[in-house]
Amino acid sequence: MANETVGFIGLGAMGNGMAKALVKAGFQVNAFDAYSPALAAGVTAGMNACDSPEALAATGIKTLVLMVVSGTQAEEVLWGEGGAATKLQKGAVVILCSTVSPSTAKSLDAKLRKDGLLFVDAPVSGGTVKAAEGTLTIFASGSASAMAAAEPALNAMSGLLYKVGSTAGEGTSVKTVNQLLAGVHIAAAAEAMAFGARAGLDTRQLYEIITNAAGNSWMFENRVPRMLDEAYSPAKSQLNIFVKDLAIVLGEARDLTFPCPLAAAAHQQFLAGSAAGWGKLDDSSLVKVFEQATGVRVACPELQPGQRRRWPSLSLSETLANLPPAHAREGPLEEIRGLTRSGGAPKLVVLDDDPTGTQTVRRIAVLTEWSVESVKTELTAAAPGFFILTNSRALPTQEARRLTQEICANVNAAAKASGVACTVVLRGDSCLRGHYPAEVDAAAEEFGGFDATVICPFFLQGGRYTINDVHYVAAGDVLTPVSETEFAKDKAFGFGESNVCDWIEEKSEGRVKSADVQSLTIHDLRVGGVNAVTSRLLDIPRGGTIVVNAAAEADLSVFCAGLLHAEAAGRKFLCRTAASFVSARLGIDSSSAPLVTPAQLEPSSKAGGLIMVGSYVQKSTAQVEVLKAKRGDKLEVIEVLVSDILVPGGGLEQAAVVAKKADKALQDGQDVLVLTSRTLVHGKDANESLDIGSKVSDCLVQALQAITTRPRYLLAKGGITSSDLATKGLNVSRALVAGQAAPGVSTWLLGAGSRWEGLPYIVFPGNVGTDDTVATVVEAWAARVEQRGWWE
Repeated sequence: MANETVGFIGLGAMGNGMAKALVKAGFQVNAFDAYSPALAAGVTAGMNACDSPEALAATGIKTLVLMVVSGTQAEEVLWGEGGAATKLQKGAVVILCSTVSPSTAKSLDAKLRKDGLLFVDAPVSGGTVKAAEGTLTIFASGSASAMAAAEPALNAMSGLLYKVGSTAGEGTSVKTVNQLLAGVHIAAAAEAMAFGARAGLDTRQLYEIITNAAGNSWMFENRVPRMLDEAYSPAKSQLNIFVKDLAIVLGEARDLTFPCPLAAAAHQQFLAGSAAGWGKLDDSSLVKVFEQATGVRVACPELQPGQRRRWPSLSLSETLANLPPAHAREGPLEEIRGLTRSGGAPKLVVLDDDPTGTQTVRRIAVLTEWSVESVKTELTAAAPGFFILTNSRALPTQEARRLTQEICANVNAAAKASGVACTVVLRGDSCLRGHYPAEVDAAAEEFGGFDATVICPFFLQGGRYTINDVHYVAAGDVLTPVSETEFAKDKAFGFGESNVCDWIEEKSEGRVKSADVQSLTIHDLRVGGVNAVTSRLLDIPRGGTIVVNAAAEADLSVFCAGLLHAEAAGRKFLCRTAASFVSARLGIDSSSAPLVTPAQLEPSSKAGGLIMVGSYVQKSTAQVEVLKAKRGDKLEVIEVLVSDILVPGGGLEQAAVVAKKADKALQDGQDVLVLTSRTLVHGKDANESLDIGSKVSDCLVQALQAITTRPRYLLAKGGITSSDLATKGLNVSRALVAGQAAPGVSTWLLGAGSRWEGLPYIVFPGNVGTDDTVATVVEAWAARVEQRGWWE
């Protein structure tokens, strides 16, 4: 059969593998698919691309394989505009491998016979792996002449080829029975596993037992591992396939006046899964219908003694596409604003463990000192909330705990003195670093018992997503579980879990068990909405912990609206969150706000801009390299070796060298980059590593204190760096967040009493932005413009 040509239409998940099997068997394959990437993949696999079904048929093929979605699509590619039927040679055979109804197969056969063409009804079973191997099970029916013409291609695609009759439709009838059993078995497997979970059984052990008992089936054995691992995307077989196939079963049963109660019940379950937004997920995700209805969790990834759960990286675009559609954000945000205006929302006090938490807000004050009078002044101001910069991430745990207690005591006293109701949020790292649960415990002790603790690390601008309780860091189109990133290897705050429920158990040293942590799913937020959120929060047992999943800022708008309603009903919640929660809770739409431009903020000055980089993460290093490459000789680069800082007296000596060089360049109007060497120096333990970081930061502070020339702006790269430069280097006690210089990068205006009052201060987190973002911000400030101070 070498050089024999076969036409193939439909290069989807199954069709692609089947066509590859034909190529492997020695056929020349002329292919068409309306989706150009699928066709391009076919060309890579050795197929010839055709522009249309008609063009494909005109190549002189005698065999045409159709692996399209439905009978309607089969009709379209054969007789629609640009269809294949009119160009096929008389006597050519059309092989339909799609799952259609028997009546559809018979109708296609009749029409093709009128055109002088042969037809074989040949639905397949076996999945994508067997398709690519050429080992599918095929149920074929057709006339003797049609079967003879089709047999070479059918043999190349199959491991088992059943010739079930001489009339079109008989093969499809066999496939219909097969799909009835397959769909019912998947539904039964999902129901059984959820039932076992509700009974409190170890679901992985349950699976092992059933696979060795009489209740086992091929579908149970094949699909349940995906349920246990929540391996729903990418789908091996989409849930929506059984919505279609069981509908075919029920249609044929109706025509035959035959009752199919089990198929009907299974079809309703698949419909429920599709309606919930899971149609493009693997069909094993049907178990989510039972999980959603009962609150159980079937997933139980297999662990060895001492082993942690590992989660696969995912495609960001595919994962988001498989979620239910998000709410329009404005509705919940307006609800939050309305509650704020009416006094139904307590004033928000955000304790920020480094300055980067302001990266989603605007026109909000930041305090770097927390006297009762200062806090009282902000509580009585018109804004819906404010930040207190604690910089506790730079401290050992016990110091961070004492600091949190001190600040909370002052906030409590100021609230009582002013008569203003307030609620505290602990803003922490979106990559799960920081002093959890120590700071939560400290706040709870000062303010009294909270009904529940909320953990919400989603941060859109930084590419942090929480989906199915697993927290991911996005880079391009790849979602990487957070425990697989450099952030989890932090010497001070390292961790091993990506599932936030497991992370809570890990960081609390078992005090809070993963199994006891509740989860607010994306389905709850997007399908249930504000009312469902409120209901869930009101039902949490006192002292509980709940994880908020989120994949869009609208998810947090819905959550915060529900949270405010639950608080209005008398509940108290302590939230430890990333930055996106804060803007949602304040009613700020951070996604649509325009970026703050240099033209709005830049003072009239001939001095250069000052960029100081202490952050050592890979993202910061990559951004620095791009900045140096793009700015070239327009940028004065001053690098300080960490090894020189750590010798006795080295910090002050290096600071003096930096200040002298920086002053000259700034006075000449040149931008200055001051950075520490890029190799991270570790200590023997977490506290020693923090101490090294503190010495490096102190050197940058001393350099800034010694610089006498006021720059046009100051960009501080890194959380601890930006905090120390503001509080110690510039004596900032209060600043105003003017807005964002880039997504996730806040710009402050330094307040009265600061060393350089009114200076634009750009707080640039170490792990935010693309490789180009720092350079883009610096280049935007390169042109000197006159000050236009809208904030005055």
